[in-house]
Amino acid sequence: MSVIAEIIDTLENKIEKLIIKIRSLEKNHQDLKIELTKSADIIQTQSKEIEALKSQYETLKIANSLLGSDENKRDTKFKINSLIREIDYCIAQLSD
Repeated sequence: MSVIAEIIDTLENKIEKLIIKIRSLEKNHQDLKIELTKSADIIQTQSKEIEALKSQYETLKIANSLLGSDENKRDTKFKINSLIREIDYCIAQLSD
C-alpha cells in the first residue's frame, strides 16, 4: 500500500505543479493579449498620423508649385484639372 500512496503523492505533486504552470501561462497569455491590444492601438494611431502627414505633404507640394516652383507644376496641373472635372460633374448633376 505504501507504494501506491507514494505514486498518488507523486501524482498529486505533479498535478499541482501543472496547475501552477497553467495559471502562470494563462496570466502570461492575458498580459500578451493586453500588450497586443495596446500595440494595435499605437499602430492605428500612427497610421492615421502618417495619412495626415501625407495629405499635408501633398498640400504643401501643390502650394509650393503654385508659388512658382517648377518641380511639381505637372502634378499641380493634373490636380487642378481633376478638381475642375469634379466641379463640372457637380454642376452637371445640379443642372439635371
